[in-house]
Amino acid sequence: MAIGGSATIFASGAEAVITLEGYTIIKTRIQKRYRLKEIDETLRTARTKAEARLMSEARRCGVPTPIIKDVTEFEIKMEYINGTALKNMINPLLARQAGELIGRLHTCGIVHGDLTTSNILFKDGKLYLIDFGLAYLDKTVEARGVDIHVLFQTFESTHENHDELIEAFKDGYSKTFRNACEVLERVKEIESRGRYA
Repeated sequence: MAIGGSATIFASGAEAVITLEGYTIIKTRIQKRYRLKEIDETLRTARTKAEARLMSEARRCGVPTPIIKDVTEFEIKMEYINGTALKNMINPLLARQAGELIGRLHTCGIVHGDLTTSNILFKDGKLYLIDFGLAYLDKTVEARGVDIHVLFQTFESTHENHDELIEAFKDGYSKTFRNACEVLERVKEIESRGRYA
C-alpha cells in the first residue's frame, strides 16, 4: 500500500473504520444508529478511552504495541506497524514468542479478547500485539483460558502443524506467566465444553 499524504481506508469492521495517514493509523469508532445518540456517544467514548489505556498499559508491561499518538472522543491515532500478520508466517519459534508475549499480557491483568494470528504482527524480529478493541482487565483463570482458547482455535483452523504450534505457545506462555499450568488446564476444559455442548 502506498503511503502518501492523504488518508486511505485500511480496514473496516462493525465497530470501527481504520484509516492510514502517512505513518499514522487512525481508528474511528463508528456511530450505531440503532442506539440512542447519547448512549451511543457515551459507549463509543468509553470504549475508545479504554482501548487506548489498555494498549498503553500493555506496553508498560513489556508487550510491544503501537505507540498512541492522540486520543479524542471516538478516535485513536497510533503508530503504523508495517509488519506481517503472524498468520502468514507462523512457525514454532514465533508461536513460542507469542506465548511469551501473552504471558506478559496476562501477568499485567489484561485479557486481549480477540486473540488471533491476524492481531499479532511481526516486524524487525519482534512481535507486536494490535487491536485492543475488545480488551479488558480480568485476572480470572476463566477469562485468560478463553483468551488462549480463541488463539488455539485459530491455530487449528488455519495451520496444518497446529499441535506443534500449540505446544510451542504453551512453552513460551509458561516462561512468562506464573500460573500458566492452571490456565492451560482451563483451556482443555473449555475445549471439552465446546465438544460436548
